[in-house]
Formats: sequence, C-alpha cells, structure tokens
Amino acid sequence: MIRKANKGDLTTLASYARIVAKELHDSGVNQWSDTYPDYPDFEKDIMRDALFVIEQENEVVGSISVLPENDPYYRLLAWKGNNALVVHRLMIHPAFRRNKLGTMLFDYAIDKAKIDGYDSIKVDTHPDNIRMQNLIKSVGFREVGYMPGFHRIGYEIKF
Repeated sequence: MIRKANKGDLTTLASYARIVAKELHDSGVNQWSDTYPDYPDFEKDIMRDALFVIEQENEVVGSISVLPENDPYYRLLAWKGNNALVVHRLMIHPAFRRNKLGTMLFDYAIDKAKIDGYDSIKVDTHPDNIRMQNLIKSVGFREVGYMPGFHRIGYEIKF
C-alpha cells in the first residue's frame, strides 16, 4: 500500500536514510551523506504534500518524494516535457528489496504526474548508482544526459 506520509513516519524515514546512505557509501556510491537526506528534508516534503510511503503488513518499508521541477541543474539538459514532476529520495529499506517495491513507487509517481496534468516525470541519480539506473530504465525512463553541476545523470518519461 502506498499512502501520503505523515509526521509519525519521519523518524523511521530518517533512520532508513542513514542505513541506505551507509550502504551506498560502502558500495562506492557517493550519492547521499551522513546528513542528507534527513528528518528536515522529509518534513519539508510532507509540508508540500510530496512525500509518500510504501507499507508491507502495516510497516513503512520505503518512500518517494514527488515534487514540481525546480532544480536549476535540470535546466542544463534538453528535456522533452515542459511541465514535469521530479522524483527525489526514493528508498527502500534493504531488508525489503527485490519485491518490486521501487517499481511500485515509480509507477505511483508516474500515475500521479499523469492525473495531475504533467506532461513528463524526471529523475536523476549518481553515475555510479547502477542499481538505481537499472530500476529507472526498467520502468521506462530514457536517459537525457549528464548534469555536471551536481554529478548526476538525468532521466525522463514523456507522456
């Protein structure tokens, strides 16, 4: 089940972010840090009605933030869409991976973008984050290009 996150989810999400960040760093991916993302980042997403969690057996096991585009680095690429939502901070607790939960979160974001009248959805990831790149491509995103300003590869689905 996917639902809007609430303030009661924040401590759990912040703790999961530390686990995922450590796992990324241990595998050589310098994408998240010891302080990002953290409680305040997730709290801001809740205040913007942009944070969603996925549950299994009434336990939060992951999350996704879906926000209107506003990152200046995104302006460097030739995107197909003109009115996009952007996926940020997608994570699944490592104990619950390999159950298609990341795919479900992406599908949810894509459906939300279509329902809300956007013409595309975008996402970026670190060039070394092969696992995320594979997930992104598996749900239909196409690579748009490299954003050197923050060392990320951008992907998009145009509706």
